[in-house]
Amino acid sequence: MIDLHRLRVLRSVAATGSVNRAATTLGYSPSAISQQLTALQRETGLRLVERQGRGISITAAGRALAAEAERVLDVVGGIDSLVGDLRSGRVGSLSIGYFASAGTAWIPAVVGTLVEEYPDLRLDLRLNDIGAGGSATADVEVLVGGTHDPAIEGYRLWHLLDDPYVAVLPAGHAAAGAATLALGSLAAERWVNSDPHEGYCRQVMLDACAQAGFVPQFRVEAPEYATAIAFVAAGVGVTVIPALGVGVLPAGVVTVPVVEPAPVRRILVGVRPAAERHPAAQRAVELLHAQVAAGAGSAD
Repeated sequence: MIDLHRLRVLRSVAATGSVNRAATTLGYSPSAISQQLTALQRETGLRLVERQGRGISITAAGRALAAEAERVLDVVGGIDSLVGDLRSGRVGSLSIGYFASAGTAWIPAVVGTLVEEYPDLRLDLRLNDIGAGGSATADVEVLVGGTHDPAIEGYRLWHLLDDPYVAVLPAGHAAAGAATLALGSLAAERWVNSDPHEGYCRQVMLDACAQAGFVPQFRVEAPEYATAIAFVAAGVGVTVIPALGVGVLPAGVVTVPVVEPAPVRRILVGVRPAAERHPAAQRAVELLHAQVAAGAGSAD
């Protein structure tokens, strides 16, 4: 019998196109990934990968096996979920992952409705860490990233929102009353880093700064947006964060939309294929779209 873990490794390598990226996604070393691929080739008697320069490429046989592995692993994931439910005596369960600002803006209302409509459903709520290099694991995931992000491979995705970034400034700042603010005008400012993890949201902001011709000079690191805003209120510096992450501003702080360029993070909802037929998963997606349409969590 083919080792399912090795199939998972092959699927990740095929999806990311790189041993190093697959290692990052799965949390292994590149050498461990290579060893698993070698073992899978020996196990199947097929040439699945071949050397190409310093990297590798997937052969036609490897691509075919990786595609079939996608279906097999989804089925296995569904069986694992069912076994867990039966073992625990649950009629049904649904796990929902979300990032912090989505948790504040949308998740409480979504969960409140699900609890009312599905009183026997066991909900498992998880604060995900995809932005810190983690991977999606829940049945339903509210996340940020591109549709081809390897951290969310294996999910069916729907677009929820393009979330623009805003500058958070002290009320006495010269640009505090402006309708918009050119990002380059902040080049000489002292910055508060609101996202010390080298994840998608931080990279969107850094890429925009690079387009504006500068690298922000961070004076202090904050673990999340609320703390960064508190540092701005204390006069430590300025920060640029997604609008959804602003929440309730403290006194003495204002936000101004950033332009030239205007960074935007893409917010998605993903559902594992094994959970797509789950009525509560389908309802969760509907409720999230309704929250976005209603403007819940808007910084305006």
